[in-house]
Amino acid sequence: MKGKFITFEGPEGGGKSTQIKELAAFLEARGIPVLQAREPGGTRLGERVRGLLQDDTAGEPPSPRAEVLLFLASRAQLVANVIVPALEKGVWVLCDRFDDSTFAYQGYGRGFDLDALRCLDAFATGGLVPDLTLLLDLPPDVGFARLATRQAGEGSAPDRFEREARAFHERLRAGFLELAGREPGRIAVIDAGQPRETVAGTVREMVAARFGIGREATR
Repeated sequence: MKGKFITFEGPEGGGKSTQIKELAAFLEARGIPVLQAREPGGTRLGERVRGLLQDDTAGEPPSPRAEVLLFLASRAQLVANVIVPALEKGVWVLCDRFDDSTFAYQGYGRGFDLDALRCLDAFATGGLVPDLTLLLDLPPDVGFARLATRQAGEGSAPDRFEREARAFHERLRAGFLELAGREPGRIAVIDAGQPRETVAGTVREMVAARFGIGREATR
């Protein structure tokens, strides 16, 4: 049986990585094999690209068009070497960002044509579409307050995207919500401003309902 492909999307500070870990534990406790992935990254090549995109490890920031192509290169490698092989083995893949982030960040954020981005993305992914996308939505002010607290605790600094102007992040959020409005059957919007466990409970319920895991499994 083919595995399920679930992606987590949303503005900065929405708690995607935390919720992926929560869902992975929930699924594994019920005997479902899970693989966690992230974008950009998830492969040796992809992690190198992540450094170029987020931390300017090349010594210069990528141009907007180069940014698009670098994201797609990382995604193509992840799909071919990690996601598709796992799905074919019956493993459920939980991915921190996927193509909706390209449409939000480079489409709504940078202003590139969405249809052009979709064509490029289809080439990079071979047409792979998530079975379910969970959009963890919250206002930029809330997200950046969370990031500031986390970064202070870790002693880390904002990455290249986190340093973008607030207007950029407002466009991202609006873009994510518009994408969800266009594909309500695939993209489920969750209020990420709620307490972590409340969000985790909603995620469990949505996944259980979508894939017929069983009512008792959400507890």
